[in-house]
Amino acid sequence: MSDFIQVQITYPDEATAQTAATTLVEQRLAACVQVLGPITSHYYWEERLERSAEWTCTIKTRKTLFDLLAKTIRAHHPYDCPQIIAIPIVDCDSSYGDWLLQQTREC
Repeated sequence: MSDFIQVQITYPDEATAQTAATTLVEQRLAACVQVLGPITSHYYWEERLERSAEWTCTIKTRKTLFDLLAKTIRAHHPYDCPQIIAIPIVDCDSSYGDWLLQQTREC
């Protein structure tokens, strides 16, 4: 079992997603952030069916950094209730795992 996770977050525009990606890598909370988009999201918000264009950030990090990562994201995210979900990385190539450890801070 790996101690790594992949975290997914959505943002309302590319500029905000790119800024978040840079911040998370600079703070060593993420080894890598991939920014994808635009995507279309469908959801209910305040009893209304919504459809909006968004950008997704896919973050590779240590499981032990999740709480600090989520706190950092919430502090700067424009949404009231941002999507911050973690998906376990079951396994990865050992050289990638070593690199991920080197690029992220210890808790």
